[in-house]
Amino acid sequence: MFYQRKIYPKLLSHTESSLVTVLTGMRRTGKTTLVKQLLLDITNKNSLYLDLQRPDNRELFQQKNYDSIREAFIARGLSDKKTMVVVLDELQLAPESVSAIKYLSDHHRIKFVVTGSSSYYLKNLFSESLAGRKKVFELYPLDFGEFLNFKKISFSQVNWKKGSFQIHEYNRISSYYEEYIRFGGFPQVVLSLSALEKRDILSDIMSSYVNIDIRSLADFSDERNLYSLAKLLAGRVGSRVEYSKLSRLTGLSRPTVANYISFFEKTYLIKTISVYTKSVDREIVKARKLYFCDTGLANTLAELSSGAQFENTLVNQLAHHYALQYYALKSGQEIDFVLGQGVAIEAKETPTKADLSYLKRLAKTAGIAEVRLVGRNRSPKFNDYAWAGSIV
Repeated sequence: MFYQRKIYPKLLSHTESSLVTVLTGMRRTGKTTLVKQLLLDITNKNSLYLDLQRPDNRELFQQKNYDSIREAFIARGLSDKKTMVVVLDELQLAPESVSAIKYLSDHHRIKFVVTGSSSYYLKNLFSESLAGRKKVFELYPLDFGEFLNFKKISFSQVNWKKGSFQIHEYNRISSYYEEYIRFGGFPQVVLSLSALEKRDILSDIMSSYVNIDIRSLADFSDERNLYSLAKLLAGRVGSRVEYSKLSRLTGLSRPTVANYISFFEKTYLIKTISVYTKSVDREIVKARKLYFCDTGLANTLAELSSGAQFENTLVNQLAHHYALQYYALKSGQEIDFVLGQGVAIEAKETPTKADLSYLKRLAKTAGIAEVRLVGRNRSPKFNDYAWAGSIV
């Protein structure tokens, strides 16, 4: 069964463009499923799917004569009388194919749709070779709305930035939100029925990341160091990235730690957010805050506290829709998130009136007019906040 992702209509629309369609993201987020569905839904059936995990498909692109590749497409059933649509899955396994894609796109009526499991490789490669000839789409684990769709659970679209706590929706679907917080949004994990199976799949995803992505994409001498650092970072979700401290804890040099963290971010394991700043003499302006791109994956690396799990989940929910920063003063006072259009967001598991007063005071200092508390649980005597599960 096909479960539609929010990105899918844009992907489908872009198949009408002559530009190369690039779908990238962490492995197991559903890229192959989406491109196979594209071939079913596009009107042009003069199409071909090539899985580059197969050696015979990779060999196609080792030919020096690129026109021979086109002839191979024809031999596999495509017509040269109209535009060909060719899907190349797992492009990072055939890096030599990029030059062929460029040539065939320029000289023949061939529309390419390509997938790859890491921006670390694909973005750097395409930025030069296919400059102006491609559009990159990034696929992440499910947001909470997609999670509910996969579960076949209806939900209400509400303006979570306005109004009071959504008690009806909380009573109806809070158990699903708790599952989302604990196990994250990888499609296969969401569709699995038992907690044990979910944990096994998450462990397998992390193992594949270490044994395939790290080994194939990075020129690092010892992936064990990267894995140890990843575990250390998982225990620091929501904290500022302090390279010198991480260097002391791991025994790695500061530049090595910085390179590893950059690799993690470019391969979709983590994300970092910067400081919202208008007055640099009063604020911390250098340190970025760290989060994992999937809370379930972070939970396989470290036993996150309840609050860290919630904060990490919320940042991923918000990042699907908004540019994010955080605000901090040298005094240690912080606003968890500042949305791109200037809304101060504070995450509290069980919000209180005092939390709202604090947020308003700090937002005034930051020059941010709009504020919103976001909570995980129902507060017994206070309802001037949004339930996080309403951010879909």
